[in-house]
Amino acid sequence: MIKKIKLTIIAVALVVASVIGYSFTEDYFEVSKNLDIFATLFRELNIYYVDDTKPGQLMKTGIDAMLESLDPYTNYIPESDIEDYRFMTTGQYGGIGASVREIGNKIVITEPYEGTPAQKAGLKAGDILVEVGGVKVENKNSEEIGKLLKGQPGTPAKLIVQRPGENKPIEINLIREEIKVKDVPYFGMLNNETGYIKLTGFTKDASKEVKEALLKLKTDNNCKSVVFDLRGNPGGLLHQAVDIVNLFVEKGQDVAVTKGRIKEWEQTLKAVNNPVDVEIPIVVLVDRGSASAAEVVSGALQDLDRAVVLGQRTYGKGLVQQTRPLTYNAQFKVTVAKYYIPSGRCIQALNYSNRNEDGSVEKISDSLITAFKTKNGRIVYDGAGVLPDVVTEPETYSNIEIALMSKNHVFEYATLYAIKHPKLEVSARDFKLTDKEYEDFVAFLNGKDYNYTTQSEKDLEDLKKSSIEDKYFEDIVKQYDALKARIMEDKKDDLQKRKTEIKQLLEDEIVSRYYYQSGRLEASLKYDQEVIAALKVLGEPGKLKSILTTIQKPSKPFNPNKKF
Repeated sequence: MIKKIKLTIIAVALVVASVIGYSFTEDYFEVSKNLDIFATLFRELNIYYVDDTKPGQLMKTGIDAMLESLDPYTNYIPESDIEDYRFMTTGQYGGIGASVREIGNKIVITEPYEGTPAQKAGLKAGDILVEVGGVKVENKNSEEIGKLLKGQPGTPAKLIVQRPGENKPIEINLIREEIKVKDVPYFGMLNNETGYIKLTGFTKDASKEVKEALLKLKTDNNCKSVVFDLRGNPGGLLHQAVDIVNLFVEKGQDVAVTKGRIKEWEQTLKAVNNPVDVEIPIVVLVDRGSASAAEVVSGALQDLDRAVVLGQRTYGKGLVQQTRPLTYNAQFKVTVAKYYIPSGRCIQALNYSNRNEDGSVEKISDSLITAFKTKNGRIVYDGAGVLPDVVTEPETYSNIEIALMSKNHVFEYATLYAIKHPKLEVSARDFKLTDKEYEDFVAFLNGKDYNYTTQSEKDLEDLKKSSIEDKYFEDIVKQYDALKARIMEDKKDDLQKRKTEIKQLLEDEIVSRYYYQSGRLEASLKYDQEVIAALKVLGEPGKLKSILTTIQKPSKPFNPNKKF
């Protein structure tokens, strides 16, 4: 125990030394005093606490609590988590190339990635894992199994799986590889003139993948306009966002400025490469899940009047992180700056520097929100993400759709469909479930649990509670029972009322069994209302030009107390 404490104190001393070396311009005494207090408290705690302590866990708990008081993006990354962090920044990891999920008490392969060892070895979505490398899967969760599946490239992995429709377990032998998850999982043509590019992240090859997709669309398909989909993209590397904007704007254009407390983080990020196309019309799709680097791209293209942004207000993360090395192979991801896009605005939505007494964080107040101007003089605002030029309602799922997906009935029916149909005779985009096949799905649901509570049922239950409190319930009990019975009767018809929407879920899942993630994305496009809206904008050149040149009077675009 004493040896452990000494090692920990040494580590703290090293931190003190690094702070001393840096803090000539800071409050040197305050920093060193508090580090000394922390080191002595830590030593006394580990020596005298009544039970045996675990110094490593204690230290991590203290570090995490300290960083939590700052912002969610400043994190301590111990050596044990370095591989996960590497995957976040590079999109690469060593493994077999498949995702798994717990379904009931089983661990099931949900998707083998195209071109990976899992797919090449014949692993299929729906396969139930029995053993991984001789280790029984029983009583283990998906996280534990995920760690067993990962490993150094070149190492063997032996899987025993039970495939639905097969009587005996199947042995699958494969060799792990360096798995690279693409940032552009799909690109293609929406019609004869308009291309589509889906970007899901900003790892080290993101701009390269977007450039390759754009060039291929232009040279192979004579693409004349682009729908660039950043919905659900959580961001990533800032320089990749700058390089992607550079594909569409002139070399030398300012794309973003970073400003931090340290002078080295005050820099202007410019487009340094020759662009691919500075004229092609673009509609960028965004939503509440578009954050960070995705907001740099959408916000910069909006500020430069280079693209129409369509969808919902973005997340509002205008903070820049830098990873710093620590001792013992640990890393420290720390917020070092805020970024500002070409109009001069910062889109950070939450003010972490001014927390409430209870620790909660407020949105930037209405009084602090400022109007800025785009290149053409259009009014845009800071402090709350990127507000699209064309605002659409987000897609929502009905209660029955959520129940069918969360209970895995859509997934399991797709598995059975793929067994009955070893090959799909049409393309991903052309596949449609027939009415007869939908009725097969309805029959498949017989006896299965997909219970859900509608909003009407919730409201009726609230009425019951309040009427009981007010002593009125006995007077309305008959009407209550009648309403409840009617709602239950109507719920029986939801499979038919929501047939169109449920068929779309089934089609997307079934297509993924044959064409993987790219096929799932391609199949979903024909029903995607925001893609349809984007095509409408691009189909009317006058409308696109009008959006990018119309100057409106400044006005506060939202109520700060309203959730967004």
